[in-house]
This record gives sequence, C-alpha cells and structure tokens, in this order.
Amino acid sequence: MSDPTRAITEYWDAAAAAFDDEPDHGLRQEHTRAAWARLLRAWLPAGPADVLDVGCGTGSLSLLLAEAGHRVTGVDLAPRMVEQAGAKLAAAGFEGRFLLGDAAAPPTGQERYDVLLCRHLLWTLPDPGAALREWVARLSPGGRLVLVEGRWREAGESGVPYVAGAESLPWYGGITAEELAAEVRPLVSALHIEPLSGEAELWGGPVTDERYALIART
Repeated sequence: MSDPTRAITEYWDAAAAAFDDEPDHGLRQEHTRAAWARLLRAWLPAGPADVLDVGCGTGSLSLLLAEAGHRVTGVDLAPRMVEQAGAKLAAAGFEGRFLLGDAAAPPTGQERYDVLLCRHLLWTLPDPGAALREWVARLSPGGRLVLVEGRWREAGESGVPYVAGAESLPWYGGITAEELAAEVRPLVSALHIEPLSGEAELWGGPVTDERYALIART
C-alpha cells in the first residue's frame, strides 16, 4: 500500500465511528431515509438488480437497495466502513456482500452489474476519469451508472482537514454537473442530470451548494 493510499485509508477508517452522525450518511431520520429510498426507486430498475455500490461507506444506501429487493455488492477502502456496512445489513435481516478494496478499481473480477452507484466519492480520487471508464466497463449492456455528486465550498469530513496534498486532487471540492456530464457522455449512450440542491430532506436541511445526480445508460 502506497503512503497516499495508507493515509486515505486511515482518514476514512477514523471517520467511520462518527460517519453516520451526518443526516445524509446515517439516514437516521425517517423523512431523510424515505427521500433517498424514493430517489433510488426512481433511478434503478423495478425488478431485482445486481448493484455495485462503490465507496459504500457504512452501507446506508446499500441497505435501502437491499430493502428494495436488489442484490448488493459494496466496496470501500476503509476496513471499519466495510465492517459497519456488513453489520448494518445483517442487523436489519438483509444480505449483502461487502469487499475491502479500491472503489476506483473494484475487486470484483469479471462480474458485471445492472447498476453501479456512487455517492460523493469522485472528489477523493487521484484519477477520476480512469475510475469512470472502469465503472462503465463493469456494467452489463444497458446498465445504469448513478452518480450522486456536487460542487462544495469545502471538501472533507466535518471540517477535519483531509490528507496532506489533497488540494492537488483533480476534483477536490467536487465537480459541477456540467463538467461531470462532459466526462461521462463519451462513455455512455444517454444521460440526464437531476438537480438535488433544493431537496432539503435529503441533506438534513437546506444547502446552498450544487448537488445533483447523473443517471446514465450504457
């Protein structure tokens, strides 16, 4: 493991204990949880699908997917995040597979998925363009890429400075919908953007920065 990767892993491992305290992370409030469940129903196929949740964190979205009847595989770099995700689904009586590994290159071999879901991860990646190409390659024909992203004034977890050198990351602080669409469009057959900044229930309150979902089909 390289020093930057080790530092990133340690950062998110340390963040795991309090990660779910954020309203849109833990989804502990019923109205927040219901709002995310509603969006996932709209973005994903109606029938059971194989879903790859990259950068799954503590598994809150993975649990919503499992509750909707989908078959979930989650990937995260931080061991404590992976542990919490597995425990969260097990405690709720649902099955899910959670793997320790780099979300930019998920350790899933030749498996293909109906949906790849990613939320608020691209800003942390040293080569987000390569990750996007890798993710599209993991989709079955006609599969869906669902990216929940934004452009924030500050990046990081609860004001804690991110790892040294993070300011050199290509998309540090997030990426606008227009810029991300330009990156994804050559890789897919169709895409659309759904603005999410105005949906306060998703975030635990009003937000003033840009937040959106990009939904694409291969």
